[in-house]
Amino acid sequence: MSMTGREPTPAPAPSDLAATLRGAAFVRLVSDATGDSLAGTGVLARALDDAGTPFQASVVGPFADPDRTTDADVTVAVGRSLSTAEVSLSTRPAATAFEVARELGGTTAPTLALAGAIAGGNIDGSVADAADHAGLERRPGIAVPVVDLADGLAHSTLLSGPFSGDEERARATLAELDLPEPLTADDHRRVASLVALAVTGTDAAPPRAADALGRVLHPYAGGPFETVGGYADVLDAVARERPGTGIALALGHDSVREDALSAWRTHATRAHGAVAEATTGRYDGLFVARGDAMPVDTVARLVADFRAPEPVTLVVTDGEAAAHATDERDVAATMRTAADAVGGKSAGHGQRAAARFDVSTADFIEAFREAL
Repeated sequence: MSMTGREPTPAPAPSDLAATLRGAAFVRLVSDATGDSLAGTGVLARALDDAGTPFQASVVGPFADPDRTTDADVTVAVGRSLSTAEVSLSTRPAATAFEVARELGGTTAPTLALAGAIAGGNIDGSVADAADHAGLERRPGIAVPVVDLADGLAHSTLLSGPFSGDEERARATLAELDLPEPLTADDHRRVASLVALAVTGTDAAPPRAADALGRVLHPYAGGPFETVGGYADVLDAVARERPGTGIALALGHDSVREDALSAWRTHATRAHGAVAEATTGRYDGLFVARGDAMPVDTVARLVADFRAPEPVTLVVTDGEAAAHATDERDVAATMRTAADAVGGKSAGHGQRAAARFDVSTADFIEAFREAL
């Protein structure tokens, strides 16, 4: 059977949702385990807190049971569809939450909203404009959450290069530039050029890798981390690795900063290790990567953006899969068909999807190829 992969119910206008929340006595926010969704949840939570409305917020993965006993009279699913929710913000959750918060007239958290939009790869005008009005400025260089560039390069999941997952190699790569302390704007430009060449200058990199680097280069400075793009990277990792810490981070609790960075490093190490060690296969329109236990969603995105020569990437491990399309096709529909064919479950919409199943990886790959 499939779940949450059907076409999401269109969300109400931000003004209508704001009116619903304004009249609520208690609100339950259920976030998907993604940075975009977590940021959207944080934006709504901060606006509710500003309005004096009690709320409960949690991160629930697409195949986990979201049911909890609460007295909430309004449940909002953020970044996912949920049958028990009065409202589902299935697409552009951070940007939509920002619009709702603005309608509520209180805190809009533009930096958090921008980080969520970057994590989801869907920065829109209203969020970017709000960030500009909030005084966030772009600077040369790369989007990492920490001062130590070698740490940032090795653990960034916004890119995949020869130094990814290997801090010593990242440090050796940066040593070629003989960088001073502190870095000047020219030094940041040199770092960005070196990273761009390392990521795109290999035979394995598809042409789209240059476009994918757009989230990494010329970052917004500011926020609780060194850059807003780095904030986005941490949000996405912590949503998947440590949901409780993720909620605290999205609510603005500085005390969890180091725990969040630890989760980011752990997630990146797992993801980049899986990318490097995966067994791959190429078919007409499809690139498949399979391996041992791994964060399949992040690996699918990295492989699709920086390794795959085909427009659809499928990443498979025992009992789990994720797919990512770099063109306009509805890969969620393909995943739904494949999951149904093997008695599994699917989740997602548009160009990203995931599945759980009890058949062999080979059988699931065959089902996905047939559905595609």
